[in-house]
Amino acid sequence: MTFRLEGLETRPAQTWGGVRLVPLVRDEPVPHLRLHRKVHDEPVSVVEVGDGTLYTAYVPHAFVATWSENALMPAASYGTRLLEHDGAAVLPCMPVRATRRMKRMARRTGKDRLRFLPLHLAVEGYLALHFGGPEIAWEEWSHRAVAHGLSPRYEETYLGLQVRGLEDALRLFEIHPGQCGVLVYVADALASAFVVPHPDDYRALHPTLVEDLFGELIYMFGLLRAPAADLSAGIDDTEVRSLGDLRAAARRRRAERAAFHDDLMAGQLFDEDGSRQVVQYLNGFELSRFLPSFGLRKENHIGETITGADGRVAYMKTFRLSDAQVKRGFLLKRLAAHQWRLDAAAASLGTDEATLALRLERTGFGYLLRQDVLDHYRAQARVT
Repeated sequence: MTFRLEGLETRPAQTWGGVRLVPLVRDEPVPHLRLHRKVHDEPVSVVEVGDGTLYTAYVPHAFVATWSENALMPAASYGTRLLEHDGAAVLPCMPVRATRRMKRMARRTGKDRLRFLPLHLAVEGYLALHFGGPEIAWEEWSHRAVAHGLSPRYEETYLGLQVRGLEDALRLFEIHPGQCGVLVYVADALASAFVVPHPDDYRALHPTLVEDLFGELIYMFGLLRAPAADLSAGIDDTEVRSLGDLRAAARRRRAERAAFHDDLMAGQLFDEDGSRQVVQYLNGFELSRFLPSFGLRKENHIGETITGADGRVAYMKTFRLSDAQVKRGFLLKRLAAHQWRLDAAAASLGTDEATLALRLERTGFGYLLRQDVLDHYRAQARVT
């Protein structure tokens, strides 16, 4: 799985408390593609994802991608409008009401228009990871695991409004000319990446970041209020003898800072050992979602992209998995790789069946095992 962020340049970051926002600027917009926001009247949505499976989540809005074959034809961010804000406080709680039902995560609404749910496309891919459960009814697995797999599967996330400092940082953020994206850090942990094809799209969609999903790690870092580190680098006055020298030194410092950020701070955004799945084709573009390799003790990001024929990213939105979510994905991949045989999976992990069974229970998958088998492993662990 490879992506290229060619055409996007990293500009100096802006910080507010523990939140660091790194702007991404394009030399020129991606031609033929635009994005706009479609607000939902009901924020709780139920989406049919196939085989009778339903995906239920808080979905405040959808993104609509529009494309044109004529590069010279003027394009506007379709449907963008200014809304008045009444200043009322936004509460994290959500009233129970009739839910909105949709047919698909990504659905064509016209010959040149595609509606998709931002980030939920990627989250649904994570939830569907080995969703069917054991392919062979080994004796350790419960009847429920064999008959229904991992259904229902759920994960908890936090709104950007609940990440302390993020709303203020976005409100005070200075949008650069030509800016088409941003990387969000909380306590210098990469929380998410957001990229769009056109600067006008970014200006229209910038406020939607407070309605994005963030993991437990990012939420906790926001609560801790750990300040962002000072990564500024000064200019040595001994190398400056004229205004030309000052300009050259500033360009060098900016290039060094961008290289440091891209190679170190954002170096684990893309996982070479991860997987990618194409969801829709958009007249020369591909809407895809990607999963990481679920390596332990490292960053793991899920996300979705729209890429051109040359592999250049036109749109991207990512979500950083928490350590618990990474462990669940890691165990599911190990079990699936060994045909859901506990003994083989345990051997590959360098442990025994009892330890692996209790590990599954701690990660929330205890219901997949038969109760008597799980009780036996518990007793065995106590004796040991």
